[in-house]
Amino acid sequence: MADNDVPDQVVAAPTYMADIRFFFRPEDVEHMAAKGINLGTYDGVKKHAYAVFAHTAPPKPDMPPDPAPKWSAARSQTFNNWIHNGFPLGASTPRAVSPNTLSDRLRKNITSLSELEIETLRNAFTGLMQRDPADDNSYFALAGYHGLPHAWCLHHEDRFNPWHRVYLKLFEDALRSVSGCADVTLPYWDITTPLPEVLQQPPFDSYTLPHDPGVTADPPQPKVYFPYTTKRFVPQDITEKLQNTGVFVDIGVALSQSAWGASNDNGYQDFSIQAHDSGHNAVGPTMAAQEVSSYDPVFWFFHCNIDRLWLQWQQQHQATTLTGFKSTLGSNLDWLSAPLDGFTTTADQTISFGISYDFEGPEVALVNELGSIPAARTFLIKRSAPVSVRVKGIDRLNIPGSFTVKLLADGEPIAQRGFFQPNSPQNCENCRKQALVNIDFRLDQEELLDRKLSVEIDVVGQEGIGASFPLSQAGDPTINVRLLLEDE
Repeated sequence: MADNDVPDQVVAAPTYMADIRFFFRPEDVEHMAAKGINLGTYDGVKKHAYAVFAHTAPPKPDMPPDPAPKWSAARSQTFNNWIHNGFPLGASTPRAVSPNTLSDRLRKNITSLSELEIETLRNAFTGLMQRDPADDNSYFALAGYHGLPHAWCLHHEDRFNPWHRVYLKLFEDALRSVSGCADVTLPYWDITTPLPEVLQQPPFDSYTLPHDPGVTADPPQPKVYFPYTTKRFVPQDITEKLQNTGVFVDIGVALSQSAWGASNDNGYQDFSIQAHDSGHNAVGPTMAAQEVSSYDPVFWFFHCNIDRLWLQWQQQHQATTLTGFKSTLGSNLDWLSAPLDGFTTTADQTISFGISYDFEGPEVALVNELGSIPAARTFLIKRSAPVSVRVKGIDRLNIPGSFTVKLLADGEPIAQRGFFQPNSPQNCENCRKQALVNIDFRLDQEELLDRKLSVEIDVVGQEGIGASFPLSQAGDPTINVRLLLEDE
């Protein structure tokens, strides 16, 4: 997206994601934005498509204003084809991903670290944990950003991934401030693999809170999490719970999405956040409790992996620049310039952040599967199309803490997903803004047809009481079932 040097050849059936979005340079987008015209997103280009064609078509185009990048006849014809085909959104062309060796920091898989790198990481964590809790760069103070007492973290909204990207760098900077650890970087735990042995050893296995984090919270929550030592499930149970709650499936679905989408709705964001939530609940009692999850050392390696997956998605879609990233969005851009709670950074400043990961991966098959599309466009229903089952309109505010939504067929669970939230969501401003939430399942048709289906909600940590949370107290959510369409 640095320039529009895409091949000039006529494309008979172009789509926005594969072709059209690359026709506009950053300077084109910026120039027209000053005139109130958005050419940086699908919705903006579609809205102004006829005007774009009129001003760029040979032989006498007047846009772009500078002479060098005038559109060729082939490009103009491709754009015209896109208009006449009904503005198809389409899917991105898949790209292989690799680490950016020019980035300021390279984060590695924790299982690939050398003995010296592991020892340096241990020293960095130990150094933070031994600092005075009143020190802003102590482990206790930094963990308190996400959990008690501050609870600044943003969940289930557009700024989720940007907020956590900034938070990881803040913590990494603190690790680097420990003597002898100036070059340390946070490694990631690839959660599709078992919990590494090193994370089951000090200082990564647990943390004992030195003070009560609830005393200065708003509202105060004294003695709820003090005295307190973080707790996890045994590694075998973690792997089983990650599998059972669809974390691996949701990661795969997220990475295959062509659109960034919206939290709690569709696209990469929806499934990325859903995998995050289920993952938190699968790791253990502490990770499932929003108030204290960040005190468990595994939190940092888990979230480093979430950030790695986002960067992998960005690379696949040529969305590592702000212009490239915006081209994957719809019409809602306001959140990009909104501040991130607890930080001076805004979301748009995190798109290119000087951080890379050591992953290399094959091209991922990208799709644009939607529940509905405009009737003016053509669409395809594949015989193998998955069924989208959405439990819609769950009122989370009455549910005491993180919970699991189960989809049952003939009384037996066939899928379940977690939702991560505080014990008292009604006291959380961000939770109140996102009071009604959805849980999405994508399943093969054979798993559902001719079977009696039902839904249950279980509160994490209270599964043993033998009763599911009443759906009537969770807002009487509805069920939305659709075959997924592909924009053609």
